[in-house]
Amino acid sequence: MAWIEPEIPAKPKNPLFLCVLSNTKTAHIPKLSAAGKTAELTDYTPAGDAELMETGNIISVPVLPMTPPYDTPTPAIMTRSALKLTGTPYHFVNSGLIVTPGVPCIDLKAKPGEDIREAIAVRDVQGIYERAKFLAKRLRDHTDHVVIGESIPGGTTTAKGVLSALGYDGNVSSSADENPLELKNRVVAEGLEASGLTFGSLKDDPMKAIACMGDPMMPAVVGLAAGFQEKGVKVVLGGGTQMAAVYALIKHLGINTENISIATTRYVVEDKSANFMELAKNLGVPVYVADPGFGKSTLKGLHRYEAGTIKEGAGAGGAMYLAGLHEISQDEFRSEVENVCKVLKAGE
Repeated sequence: MAWIEPEIPAKPKNPLFLCVLSNTKTAHIPKLSAAGKTAELTDYTPAGDAELMETGNIISVPVLPMTPPYDTPTPAIMTRSALKLTGTPYHFVNSGLIVTPGVPCIDLKAKPGEDIREAIAVRDVQGIYERAKFLAKRLRDHTDHVVIGESIPGGTTTAKGVLSALGYDGNVSSSADENPLELKNRVVAEGLEASGLTFGSLKDDPMKAIACMGDPMMPAVVGLAAGFQEKGVKVVLGGGTQMAAVYALIKHLGINTENISIATTRYVVEDKSANFMELAKNLGVPVYVADPGFGKSTLKGLHRYEAGTIKEGAGAGGAMYLAGLHEISQDEFRSEVENVCKVLKAGE
């Protein structure tokens, strides 16, 4: 396939990239998330991603975000490369971090998410939403085109939880070679039971769906999208099934979706254990698909993306969409990613 499909629109005058950083204790469930060498180390992944995107390396967290067993480097390498090549302004947004990064973040005063098998998974959902919406109002006069990414280990499971509460059936993607769908399905079923919910029972109460089955990234991104939409700013949600869940929430809240789309990687689209494109079609959301061409790389760690070890994260699909907007070629992009990996001594 081409570098980015379908053909993307003309370059905006003032693009902006935002990455929402969050944690959920759902990621502490053993073998659920591969966004870290151990379940406990996933607490550091969003902070490590932010530091890497900002500086090209980690500066305060103890370990580079890697996916075992091949130490495949985090998708933040793609986001770092795109931001560096395009010069796009960006901000990190702290929406419920357990570990904060050693780089500047806008703080939404959110608490980390609980395990969705608890009765309440996200506290102060409305407050997070309102503060994020206010932030968008602060930023929207300075941009005409915003890409919003996320970094939250365990987020595909909370995405499935919210989609189930809203009444959408289907499998979510994974940051692992083998998608632990049986485990995710069991966790979601236990979460629904703990909150006294059934499939589709919250289709008319999306905020409660977040509170019971979601994570603190969700109200932040929904609030940002709502704030930007009031001014007609084009919003691209950078991510896979997690952003499909966010789009579903936006839709069920009755927020105008006319200028909202999703940009993801071909690794999510080609994930046979999930049904991302079918879900996107059911939601009616336009999707851009980016292919970084890692099969041509000399680095073995990047080849693991081709094998499905990692598929998306840290807004990688949205960042590549930004690179495409700036007419950067696939070869230029891949070369920059390899440069980032060499500095990190990762992926070799």
